[in-house]
Amino acid sequence: MHLILFIVFAGLCLAGAVNLLLQSHPISSALSLIVVMVSLAVLYLLLGAEFLAAAQVIVYAGAIMVLFTFVVMLLNAGREERTRGSYAARLVGFPAVAVILGIIATVILKAQGLGSAGLRDDITSTQELSAVLFTKLLLPFEVTSVLILIAILGAVALARHGDGEGTPGK
Repeated sequence: MHLILFIVFAGLCLAGAVNLLLQSHPISSALSLIVVMVSLAVLYLLLGAEFLAAAQVIVYAGAIMVLFTFVVMLLNAGREERTRGSYAARLVGFPAVAVILGIIATVILKAQGLGSAGLRDDITSTQELSAVLFTKLLLPFEVTSVLILIAILGAVALARHGDGEGTPGK
């Protein structure tokens, strides 16, 4: 069953990555990147790395992609056109979602001993990992947050209309 889940989510990850490259609209590319990040989180879960999967969803698919989408919308590269969606996307998308949900439901229903997972002694706990992150790796953690703040300020500065003097441009 793990092999089937791996094949499905690896394929979804690759399809999202290819779709990311083929999209012409930046918001559609950002949504494709979210699909890639969530698929990677599921692959991490299959490998038994629950903390990495949660961090992948919370940090990358959540915070970073919201920031990226905010910057893209703030810069507003051009006028958006209203469309009713792609016919091909509806034709392929709805059956694909039904198949993926069916596979997930089958895995959940056929799984034996869902509550019997346990940790071995050689696996680091989340408490130990967070202690290292906030003691030995505190400086890189804070530098990353400052870099994200600088990126937000840079996007706001680029998006400002005018000559930078506080008065609108002519």
